[in-house]
Amino acid sequence: MPDNPAIERLFERYGPAYRWYATVTVMLGTLSVVLASTIINVAVPTIMAEYRLEQDQVHWIATGFLAAMTVGMLLNAWAVARFGSRRAFLLAMAIFILASLVGGVSNSFGLLVLARVVQGVMAGMIQPHAMITIFQVFPLHKRGQAMGIYGMGVILGPAIAPALGGVLVDAWSWRAVFFVVLPACLLAMVIAGRFLPDHREEQAPRLDWGGLVLLSLGLVATLWALASGMRRGWLEPLLFTALLGGPLLLGLFALWQRRCPNPLFDLRVLGAPGFTGGFLLSIVMGAGVFGSTYMMPLYFQQVSGFSASSAGLMLMPAGLAMAFIFPFVGYLTDRIPLARMIAGGLAFFIASMVMMRAADQTTAAIWLVAWAALGRVGLGLIMPPVTTGSLTLLPPALIPQGSGIINFGRQIGGAIGVNLSAICVQFFSDRYWQAHPEAGHPHAFEVGFDDAFLMLLIVYLLALWPLRSMRRGLIAN
Repeated sequence: MPDNPAIERLFERYGPAYRWYATVTVMLGTLSVVLASTIINVAVPTIMAEYRLEQDQVHWIATGFLAAMTVGMLLNAWAVARFGSRRAFLLAMAIFILASLVGGVSNSFGLLVLARVVQGVMAGMIQPHAMITIFQVFPLHKRGQAMGIYGMGVILGPAIAPALGGVLVDAWSWRAVFFVVLPACLLAMVIAGRFLPDHREEQAPRLDWGGLVLLSLGLVATLWALASGMRRGWLEPLLFTALLGGPLLLGLFALWQRRCPNPLFDLRVLGAPGFTGGFLLSIVMGAGVFGSTYMMPLYFQQVSGFSASSAGLMLMPAGLAMAFIFPFVGYLTDRIPLARMIAGGLAFFIASMVMMRAADQTTAAIWLVAWAALGRVGLGLIMPPVTTGSLTLLPPALIPQGSGIINFGRQIGGAIGVNLSAICVQFFSDRYWQAHPEAGHPHAFEVGFDDAFLMLLIVYLLALWPLRSMRRGLIAN
């Protein structure tokens, strides 16, 4: 029985089935925000055309969301302590709904990005509820299975998101992708009021405003400088200042967290043997998940020439493959070495990137679908073991902070992955187009995407080093 009095009362009221009521509640909330984070990708070419944007500009609707999620995830522990799990969830979901409405009616790209940023902050506050709740209501030997079932439900959203988004874009407008998530959000609020514990700390820690400002400014400056360098010139004064100042602010953020009495980013978790390896793997995992999710629908439309709805349908088998492998992976995480599963997942994803880089305009759609699915199977083998294994390395008191930090790593990896993928596509496409104007835009785009796939491939090869560190920690534990 859990130590939390509010959860004990809910177990007394609903019995052992409460575990699944709570899991479904947080799964639906996470499903809503994950759906919002990915459904817009298939609409990117349409948004580019409407606002006359290039790849190194339009990616902010994805990068801004993901970077903002990192901030929201670090706010989660404070919000739960200050307001309680139920109130924090309901408040974040209400603001998320409002931001979705603003995004759907926005008449400028700047307002659209702002709405996505607010969505991202709220999504970051909502998503960690899932792992915290599962670790609170399930015993140790059942957590892997619960994470697998939860993960399958959450991944089903992104599995259908591209197809749903593509149909909405072709039949109506890209604005529809902001509205389609609202029914799930409202339902999540209704059941959260019943099944999430209404418990908060008597003395909640103060919010670390200094750390919040340093982190936010550091992320924005770094990502903006990387994305704008080719367009503005690397030595342009403002950009050069951001290029140097962004990483400096992030370094100051790390130092601040070591001294702050109530840090957003509790560095004690990085002292647990193997946890730093898990954190780095979560960054790599995020780069692969969100970088490939961003690029695939663009590749299908801009290189292969498919419509938005066709591109979305082509991605559905990959999403379903990842969703249905999750329960199987969750079952295995309780029975075989986690490092072995992660290594297999890395190999599958690397093979997928090799195949996508080898594809061209003449490649049959069935092969593109198969290679996308291969990568998603690899990611499905990686995600539950990285999450469960990393949190297993921590003492119970640090699990909430560890959960937020693992999610933080995945989202910051996603923001960096999307940012660098868009830069690669734009830079190498432009360079090839200038050298070979007779080749045509689709072939120039193909060259850019090929180099972006190569970049992700290299990142996943480098992930073998943090995997080794995490494996040592798991053995010692």
